[in-house]
Amino acid sequence: MSSEVNEETQDQPDSVEEIDELEFVTETPEENVEEGSSEPETPREEIEKWKDMAARSQAELDNFRKRMAREKTEAIVYANRSLLEQLLPIIDNFEMGLKAAQDSEGDASMILQGMAMVRKQLDDFLTDQGVEVIESDGVEFDPNVHEALKQEPNNDVPEGVILYTMRRGYRLRDRILRAANVVVSSGPSEEEGAS
Repeated sequence: MSSEVNEETQDQPDSVEEIDELEFVTETPEENVEEGSSEPETPREEIEKWKDMAARSQAELDNFRKRMAREKTEAIVYANRSLLEQLLPIIDNFEMGLKAAQDSEGDASMILQGMAMVRKQLDDFLTDQGVEVIESDGVEFDPNVHEALKQEPNNDVPEGVILYTMRRGYRLRDRILRAANVVVSSGPSEEEGAS
């Protein structure tokens, strides 16, 4: 066994000097060239080739820089999106509490006035963050920003117009945080149209 190990180690170089002395087989340019393709024949053509490659590389670098700057800006602008999405159900519950306080206590209640002030602060906070409420009551249904939960017949409201909002929708600048849940008019009832 020791003789086998010695034979294997004899083939391997012992020092850096021996590595430098080894011959390395490299492919010649003729071996790499496929049929039909041609290498530049003159130095001028070679210079043009490298100029073209440099220009393309510069353009790619510029595009990369612009894309990174745009992504960085978007990351900063939309950094709070997750936090705002988690805040929306809390605001919904707060609004239900505000409505319940108004129904039971009346408009003169101190509790209602305090809750209204907190609601105003929440609205100001959302506005400062770039959040706006999606308009929904009485407007034409838009599937990009509205989510129809059901349709109801209505003699006064034309078909496709939103009757009322069940849950408000919000937009963060140009992106939808949450679509508005709405009830859409299906137009006059069939009984009315048949008479």
